[in-house]
Amino acid sequence: MARLCLPCSSIRASSLSLLFRSPILSRTATISFCSSSDFVDSVAKDDSKRGPLKPGLYLVGTPIGNLEDITLRAIRVLRSADVILSEDTRHSGKLLQYYNIKAQLLSYHKFNEAQREQAVLTRLKQGEIVALISDAGTPGISDPGTQLAKMCAKENIDVIPIPGACAVVAALSASGLDTDEFTFVGFLPKHSGTRKERLIVSSNETRTQIFYVPPHKLSQFLEETTPYFGESRQCVIAREITKLHEEFWRGSIGEAKEEFLIRQPKGEITLLIEGKEETKAENPTESQLEEELKGLISDGHSLSTAVKTVAERTSMRKKEVYSLALKKFGKQIQVEDEADE
Repeated sequence: MARLCLPCSSIRASSLSLLFRSPILSRTATISFCSSSDFVDSVAKDDSKRGPLKPGLYLVGTPIGNLEDITLRAIRVLRSADVILSEDTRHSGKLLQYYNIKAQLLSYHKFNEAQREQAVLTRLKQGEIVALISDAGTPGISDPGTQLAKMCAKENIDVIPIPGACAVVAALSASGLDTDEFTFVGFLPKHSGTRKERLIVSSNETRTQIFYVPPHKLSQFLEETTPYFGESRQCVIAREITKLHEEFWRGSIGEAKEEFLIRQPKGEITLLIEGKEETKAENPTESQLEEELKGLISDGHSLSTAVKTVAERTSMRKKEVYSLALKKFGKQIQVEDEADE
């Protein structure tokens, strides 16, 4: 009989087992819903069969809201780490306590990462296992960790990613917008000029644009984006992803401005805006091509250079432009060449 243990925070009893007939195994298997501590103990027993982890910096993805959104591998790494670097030790302490992880916890955030880096590098060079976690999601993605990973790569210290929950991917997958191509912008720059430049670039991209927006600045963000994206562009405001009050609001930017002017949202926000619609350029008329060629040739360009320039400007096939150039200006060029001789 096979046994599978799964965590279940909503069940008060220490464990609950269900019997079922497995069509794959052709035998009876047991699923046990157990407490988080029992679950971690079962993971630990399995870990002993895998052997020790190699030294290095482990970038561990953690839940973005729901504590159950963590991988078995992440738990194993956190339990095995000599030290866990955490953006907020009080916040991360709740996660570690939930899974009965008792490794040393050390604060590591944007205000002290420069001071911590050398000490952390020393520990890594001594062969320790260092795990880095952020408050939610993946370290280094709009969170501390990028500089440390760069330094480790430069020093030939292993940097090992441990994938986990991701607000960007979760929001995009459920948004209903195009997922083939997208641009993750994250938080907009604080400087107004740089913000404007970023919005201009994003508004002209055909890919879905994804932003992180503080809840108290949502109305300001929508006001800022309107001049560049317009009011009719569709957007999705994903709030409190994986949490109890998860919400996906969908509509135009104009509608969003009205909606969130009268209500103040709470919680983390991932905001997605559809890409700019591709407009197929119409081919210029023969007379327009003739005018462009005439202007270039009058300016002293050779026939071949004029043809190449016009073809690049209009996305027309070079062969077609050359054929027209010979028909319209071939005799003129020939006369000029004979006169030069």
